[in-house]
Formats: sequence, C-alpha cells, structure tokens
Amino acid sequence: MDRRPPSPSDLVATRSKVWLTYLDYLREEAIALVESLSEDEAASSRVATGWTPLGMLVHLRHVERRWIVWGFLGEAVEDPWGDQRDSRWVVESGATRAALTRRLRDQGELTRAVVETRRLDQRARPGPRFAEGAPPPTLERILFHLLMEYARHVGHLDLVAEAWAARANPRRPDDQPRA
Repeated sequence: MDRRPPSPSDLVATRSKVWLTYLDYLREEAIALVESLSEDEAASSRVATGWTPLGMLVHLRHVERRWIVWGFLGEAVEDPWGDQRDSRWVVESGATRAALTRRLRDQGELTRAVVETRRLDQRARPGPRFAEGAPPPTLERILFHLLMEYARHVGHLDLVAEAWAARANPRRPDDQPRA
C-alpha cells in the first residue's frame, strides 16, 4: 500500500470513498508502525500507562468493531470491551503480530462493506452502544469519530516507534538536526 497520506486534492468519486480512503490509510499506517518494531518492542511498553503497540492494534480493532458492528449495525458482539481489563488495554496470551494485524484488516473489510452499502446520513440502530434517549448518530458521524480515534492513536504509535528507534540509534552530542 502507498504510505503517502491521501491528499485533499485527490479526485474521489463519493464522500463514502473519502472516509474509507482515510480510514484505510490510517489503519495501514498503524500496522506499518507496529511492523517497524521488533517482536519484543511491539510487545513492550515505552509509556507510563503501560500500553504496548500490539495492544494498540487490539484496541483499534475493538474501537472499530464497537462503532460499526455493535453501534451502527446494532448487532450483539461478544465482549465489546474485550480490549480492556481494569481500564488497561490487554493482548490475549499467545497473540501474534500477524494474527492481530489480520484481525484489524478483517475489521476494516467489514467496515468497508458496511459503508459501501449504506448512506452516510443513515442513523445507527438504537442500542446499548449509545446513551439512553439520545438519537443514534449517522454513519458519517461514526466515521468521523473513527477517523479521529485512528489519527490520535497513529500519532501515539509514531512517537513510540520513534522512541524505540532513538534507543537503538542514540544521537551523539555533535549530531545536529538537519533542516
């Protein structure tokens, strides 16, 4: 996949395709950042809260599933908050980067199928995902929220990957940033 971000001047046929293009890009960017790390680095934390890059892949999949399947479609999902225990992100024992990557991409394919067969102004089914009494959001509003989640977390992954790279290749005092 092309690692360049989509451009606002790219010609895209529909608004739905715009949303999907950006979500696909950010999903693949998250995966690429995790794949840029060694297996040990991907399973280790570099932050005070203790999340790991693999845990981020699990979290992103669950976020997308919560909003698209449980939220928009109104379907029951087993353990919708399965990415969290005691307010921390978890990775199931024995999970591999390859398996977690595949699950995230599979979730992305499901999201694509939903978006391509629905109108952006279609409201989600009422259900436990949303505050009681509040009108369910439209598909477009959900996609906006997902895009925000992905953008924020890809930024987190970018910083963690940079921290691992700096640890492996520390700068010498005489190194100067290049403009």
